[in-house]
Amino acid sequence: MARYSGPVCKLCRREGSKLFLKGTRCLSDKCAIERRNYPPGQHGRRRGRRPSDYQVQLREKQKVKRMYGVFERQFRKYFREAAQRRGITGEALLIALERRLDNVVYRMGLALSRAHARQIVRHGHIQVDGCRVDIPSYQTSQGDVIAVAPNSKKNIEVRMAAENAAAGQTPAWLQVDLDALRGTVAQLPTREDIDVEIQEQLIVELYSK
Repeated sequence: MARYSGPVCKLCRREGSKLFLKGTRCLSDKCAIERRNYPPGQHGRRRGRRPSDYQVQLREKQKVKRMYGVFERQFRKYFREAAQRRGITGEALLIALERRLDNVVYRMGLALSRAHARQIVRHGHIQVDGCRVDIPSYQTSQGDVIAVAPNSKKNIEVRMAAENAAAGQTPAWLQVDLDALRGTVAQLPTREDIDVEIQEQLIVELYSK
């Protein structure tokens, strides 16, 4: 199955919120949500009927899928594994998505977006505990040291991302040295560490039908 290759700003407009799919553009006044905060298409400006409960749940699931860049089969697998764990299923689902290697690379500030992070992981530019890992869905653990491979430290886009991240804020569960292009998973993320507006209970209700 091919990945979506169309204009990603349309995905943000369709979900009605910023999914941060285009890096620094999402933080500028050029962001599509800032300029055209309505769904894409010729009928996007029209006020439709009140959405059904199913539609609200589906849109929330689609939003999270698109944000983390995973397919439906992958997402269902994450949900099944989360449902088997102790605790709250929705929170376990989001934590598993946050622990993905591509997301951690993005959160550390070594990539401009999650799509960019997935690309540099696939191309072998990232090491975990000194070993190259080219699987974006790799589940990181507490204590993992994640770094840009020595031969990739001159990568212009990685350097650009690190410079932009220096002015931002790193999540508390990560310890990052942007000068050395490396960081450590100090602890596993919690629900409070996920600062994106997500109503995970709607996803649980959708899959529980």
